[in-house]
Amino acid sequence: MKHWSIKHKVWLTIISVLVTVVITGILLISFLYDRLYIDKQIESLMLQGEQLVEVYGEEESDEFFQERLKWANESTDAEVEFTDNPMLLASGEVLDPTSQYNLINFEERQQLLAGETVVMRRAHPRFDQEILGVAIPLFEGGNLEGVVFLSKPLADIYEPFADIQWLLYIGFILLISIILFLGNKMVRDVVNPLISMKTVAQRIEQGDFSQQIKQTNTTDELGQLARSFNSLSTSLNEVDQNRKEFLANIAHELKTPLSYMKGYAEGIEEGVVTKEKGLGIIQKEANRLDRLVHDLLDLAQMEADTYQLQHEPIAFAELIDDVVDQFSLSAKQKQVQILRDLDDECIIMGDADRIEQVVRNLLDNALRYTPADKKIFITLYRKGKHVHLEVKDEGIGIPEQDLPAVKQRFYRVKKARERKDGGTGLGLSIVSQIIQKHEGHFDLISVEHEGTTAVVTLNSYSEDVLNS
Repeated sequence: MKHWSIKHKVWLTIISVLVTVVITGILLISFLYDRLYIDKQIESLMLQGEQLVEVYGEEESDEFFQERLKWANESTDAEVEFTDNPMLLASGEVLDPTSQYNLINFEERQQLLAGETVVMRRAHPRFDQEILGVAIPLFEGGNLEGVVFLSKPLADIYEPFADIQWLLYIGFILLISIILFLGNKMVRDVVNPLISMKTVAQRIEQGDFSQQIKQTNTTDELGQLARSFNSLSTSLNEVDQNRKEFLANIAHELKTPLSYMKGYAEGIEEGVVTKEKGLGIIQKEANRLDRLVHDLLDLAQMEADTYQLQHEPIAFAELIDDVVDQFSLSAKQKQVQILRDLDDECIIMGDADRIEQVVRNLLDNALRYTPADKKIFITLYRKGKHVHLEVKDEGIGIPEQDLPAVKQRFYRVKKARERKDGGTGLGLSIVSQIIQKHEGHFDLISVEHEGTTAVVTLNSYSEDVLNS
């Protein structure tokens, strides 16, 4: 079975419409000519004939009737014939007695004998032209006394149309041109963008997400569809780039500690590195791998729609104190002071383990990028229906252009940082997912070289109770 493209189908439809319009126009003109103009001519001939019949029936002399016949021939464009010859009436040769052909056939002669008017449209046997004629019987005393025959050559009837025939041709040409123009415009504005979308979709299917549709300058549904398609293509391209980046980053994050572990293991085996130093570094890198795997598992769980949180009332200030105490030794070793301003009445409803993970990741991030002899400020307060947690550091800050992307997995502000400068690169992504699961908000406010403030907003426990 032959496959027809949409462009072929559209052009086939346009041609079908064009042919239908032309045929309909021809039939309509023919109908108007036959049913209106020809009928009007027949009515005119019959009216003239009936007037002559009335004159014949009046008590006037034959000379007067013959004069009326002559006047009718001269004053109208119809040929008027009259015969009262019984032989001609019997034979039907009422128009041209010199012809060997009969213009009136047997059935029509019977109609005349019955007193009916005969209307005919046929070829003249001698002059080789088509005529339109009306034969009207004349009766006197119940007997057929004569026949009045009025006729017009159809060529004369067509003559008025000859003057406008060229106008009709021009009209048809203009109509065809308009239909072809509109068809071409429809193909250009509708079909071509659809074909372009099909081509782009096929290339996207093959993995090329950089494709874009160019016909986006219209405001109709096709323009909106093209822009939506381009937006989808851009999003897929970003997802694909993020996927590639993610695979590259995770390969790097796995390869680096494994390289350290392998190198120090070989060093211990060859006696180049002391056992105590080598095992310590191997242990450190193993812990790093363990954290990375746990972070990846946590992130995968958070991004799954089926992940369920354990909801329970949480004394937020107490939870923060516990986390800060765990970081007190690290802060002391780095000579960073952690200051707290916590509202003990801030209670939230959520998963305690996940909320603790949020505080831990934020504090770890702040401590990691805060230089010695600087401070970290932790503030917890309630405002209206929400509880707000702010973790502010006096660290290196985040450049403005990096802020929108800093919550992405493995995103790093300092691409060539030392290993001691950062963790797995998943901390803020995990925080964002956890807060999103708790129907809260997570924002970052940062000024480069001055510090960063992480702001977490959650619904208060009392508000949850009211809503339930």
